[in-house]
Amino acid sequence: MYVVIVDFKLKPEHAAAFHASITANARASVADEPGCRQFDVCVDPKDRTSIFLYEIYDDRAAFEAHLKTPHFAVFDKESVPWVANKTARMLERICP
Repeated sequence: MYVVIVDFKLKPEHAAAFHASITANARASVADEPGCRQFDVCVDPKDRTSIFLYEIYDDRAAFEAHLKTPHFAVFDKESVPWVANKTARMLERICP
């Protein structure tokens, strides 16, 4: 399994819009992409501008396919000005 972890730090005035957009992207990913097994969106309850994503795909090819979907394209384009900082890690899940 291919795991993607992303930490976002949002511009405070855009937190609500980002939350709505990433939620739509996550739901569409799980519903419409056969290779997307999990897409969790987490927010720090004490800081609504700190977002953590945990995504699981069958393999890297499934993740690459995700990057070409219409719902990701919308999220990616609209969220750029809302993000103050972003870090991503790609991992291989070995257990379970």
